[in-house]
Amino acid sequence: MATTTIPIVFEVGFDPVEVGLVASLNRPGGNLTGVTNSGVEVTAKQVELLHELVPTATSIALLVNPSNPTLTERLLRDTQVTGRQAWLQLNVVNASTERDFDGVFAALIQLRAGALVIGADALFIEQSRELAALTVRHAIPASFHFREFVAAGGLMSYGGSITEAHRLAGIYAGRILKGDNPADLPVVQVTKLELVINSRPLARSE
Repeated sequence: MATTTIPIVFEVGFDPVEVGLVASLNRPGGNLTGVTNSGVEVTAKQVELLHELVPTATSIALLVNPSNPTLTERLLRDTQVTGRQAWLQLNVVNASTERDFDGVFAALIQLRAGALVIGADALFIEQSRELAALTVRHAIPASFHFREFVAAGGLMSYGGSITEAHRLAGIYAGRILKGDNPADLPVVQVTKLELVINSRPLARSE
């Protein structure tokens, strides 16, 4: 941690206790508090929803970032249970940098993956437009957490509302500026979930 004194309000898509950001959700106990937007928790539901949208897909791939092992372990644990319950073959593909993306989509073709779920990771959030473009280029039905992915051409998004997360984080920033101690402000979770589906069919680019 770069500082233990300057108040910090975060927005994350994972359990901040599990990764050591705060001591507990109710009593963060340090200079950090903020908002968690159900990123990891809804990934298993994305597998289920994507299977409903693409029922012919018996093999679904999960894209994770191996450079983020704590998050990856949680994603694998949750999605593998859902995959077994739906009698799906779940394949894991990895990307640690944007340079890995072309290799990921080449692997999807070799694996004959019928669909792709993109895990909640900062790299993938930052490159969501590029990932959406690749899913369109390769005609891969895919799901991510945020509606920006759908706006860029991806098939589906399901996750916590970014608008609500920003609003809650802004409220906390205002309270801290007025003198509240972040150690006493419970981490709040976004309760509004958004499902966005692209009405335009995927078509493989020539």
